[in-house]
Amino acid sequence: MKKLQRSLNLSSVIAISIGGMLGSGIFVLPGLAAAKTGSSVWLAYLLAAICILPAALSKSELATAMPSSGGTYVYIERAFGPVMGTISGIGLWLSLLLKSSFALVGFGAYLSVLVDIDFGYIKYIAIFFLGLIMLLNIYGVKKVGKVQLVVVSFSLTGLFLLLIFGLPNVSQDLLEPVFKEGNYGLISTIAFVYISYAGVTKVAAIAGEIKNPTKNIPLAMLLSLVIMGILYVSIAFMLVGNIPLEELGTDLKPIYSLAFKLGGEYIGYAAAVLGVITLVSMANSGVLAASRFPFAMSRDKLFPEYMSKIHPTKLTPVVTIVMTCILMSIAILFLDVVRIAKLASAFMVVSFMFVNLCVIVLRETGVQWYEPTYKSPLYPFIQLFGVVSGAVLLVFLGMIPMLAVFALVLLGILIYYMYGTKSARTGVLKLYGHRPASYLLYKKTKASRRVRKKKLSVNPAFLDGEFSSEEGVVVPLLGNEKSTEMLVEIGAAINRRTKLLAVDIKEVPNQTFLDAVLDDSPRVNSIARRLSGLAKMRGMDVDFESVATHEIKDTIHELSDQTHCDWLVMGWDGRAHNGIFVGNPLGWLISHINSDFALFKDNGVRNFSRILLALRPGRKDKNFVAVVDRICKFYDGSFTLLHIVPENTSDELILEMEMVSNRILSKVTAPGNLKIIKSKNAIETVYNFSADYDLMVLGTPEKDNWRNVLFGNGKDKFAYNSACSVLRLTMKD
Repeated sequence: MKKLQRSLNLSSVIAISIGGMLGSGIFVLPGLAAAKTGSSVWLAYLLAAICILPAALSKSELATAMPSSGGTYVYIERAFGPVMGTISGIGLWLSLLLKSSFALVGFGAYLSVLVDIDFGYIKYIAIFFLGLIMLLNIYGVKKVGKVQLVVVSFSLTGLFLLLIFGLPNVSQDLLEPVFKEGNYGLISTIAFVYISYAGVTKVAAIAGEIKNPTKNIPLAMLLSLVIMGILYVSIAFMLVGNIPLEELGTDLKPIYSLAFKLGGEYIGYAAAVLGVITLVSMANSGVLAASRFPFAMSRDKLFPEYMSKIHPTKLTPVVTIVMTCILMSIAILFLDVVRIAKLASAFMVVSFMFVNLCVIVLRETGVQWYEPTYKSPLYPFIQLFGVVSGAVLLVFLGMIPMLAVFALVLLGILIYYMYGTKSARTGVLKLYGHRPASYLLYKKTKASRRVRKKKLSVNPAFLDGEFSSEEGVVVPLLGNEKSTEMLVEIGAAINRRTKLLAVDIKEVPNQTFLDAVLDDSPRVNSIARRLSGLAKMRGMDVDFESVATHEIKDTIHELSDQTHCDWLVMGWDGRAHNGIFVGNPLGWLISHINSDFALFKDNGVRNFSRILLALRPGRKDKNFVAVVDRICKFYDGSFTLLHIVPENTSDELILEMEMVSNRILSKVTAPGNLKIIKSKNAIETVYNFSADYDLMVLGTPEKDNWRNVLFGNGKDKFAYNSACSVLRLTMKD
């Protein structure tokens, strides 16, 4: 299959990102925004840039994890599933077409300066040019991208010239009042101008064509956001300092008004030409981008099939282009410019809130296919700030935008149940979210559970065939193991039977067909060769299989059920994996798997001659000692049973513990001894002891703090701080 060529360098990406922001936000919006808050409108633009920064950072991370994806709609659908995908897709579609409608109204206002047109006919002029834009998008025009770059260059040049002459003429008298409506006016204005920066994340949709996306995507977003933030703030300050607020507050062509005041009639005409070209170009690119959302959703079976039809010769999505332009014309005719801007901002605020939530869901669930090469800093605080600030801005936009968002949710759910149920994809949150989150977003029926079970059955198309029930240990390999051989070897060490099954599992998004990844890769062939050599060297009976799946936890669960194994053994990084709202596959498996479960944290030790068994007294000591006894036999080693007790523990209780523990140790064949230590800091004590051992065996912690419980991203402090390798055991009986 042909791939997009990575031909866009950093400067090109910055130009595209700036082009997505340069338009109505600066040529139309500043006057209307100043009417809401006074001369502090420049501060509103600055704070809006700060509020959108989390979405830019989050989308940079998402784009490097899915560099060939189509942007926000795909990210939300993969994280939250087709229901939220439908809602977000419609929201993004409406936001872009409303923003483009707003640009066309501003275009008409600037055109009225150049052509003798009554101001009352602006909307009809805008619709006429919308028709031309529709034909342009249907029949296509080559080199449009280069024209867009030229337009952006001219616009920036003209605006910077205005700044050079306008800033020195700022009048202190015109800067009053600073806060026309107090804090409420300022915050509502921040929400109002939020849409001005929406284009900063536009480059994520073309991530597959960007050179060195790991570096260039986040850098381009941040640099373009800084450049446009400075430009917006400077232009807004210059406008309120040169034009009286009562005039500016109703002006749909403020750049023309400023240019006319500074340079006279001809300079004003030049600014009007610049406004006309910039705004019609923005509207054209807006129609181009907006029409692709319903087209992509139709191909994903979330919209009617006819919406994915393309022109037979021009290869453009003609149905969705026409539908987008019809909705734009309705917005232009029946909504005033302020309401259009508010609705566009509201839909974009909600979309960016979910972009931030996507990062949290995908990081916390730890799905195998999510491997961003760039990671947002200050996680998860920057994402939480984006979500909370977005919610605040949504409230301050007013009741009508909030009702519109509510209507959008209902419409999305309705359309999903009309068309989207044909989609077989499942969101990550549904796969790994715990019950509170799952029941909020999804409703499982008995029928869906039956279909789900049928899909998960292991068959010849999925694996090489059915498995026997002779495997005592199953070792799922997820590709993040420090050493595949050591993980399989530790599985063999705790095995009570003779056979061991190692399964390489490749998890792919629901949008990817499994047939596309079923062929054995060089990596899979390498694992098979190495495990074959290990089996011969150690005299082990190892079977190896390779799996492609959409649902890693259920696949592992199915493997456990089919083989009736005693143990599942998996690699581990020391995380807790047990949040309320989201959970890593390991956290789900610990709670649901029928077999015993072992997590191995490989710290690079290659032979386990000295083993430390660190237990809370009385926690299935007999079972743990039996497992450690088998490991000692496998490696010809010895072990120490370590009990750490509080400093105030009585001597009588310690004596009783010694008797019980020595009775257990007397029944094992491996050399073992007992240590009972009084300590006020168990973690530090275990850490100090671990330096003298090769492997530490632990039980599963019973409690975690509030942060672990909410997000599941805490660490097992005993395992994480250990100086040796760690084996954490969860035993059902």
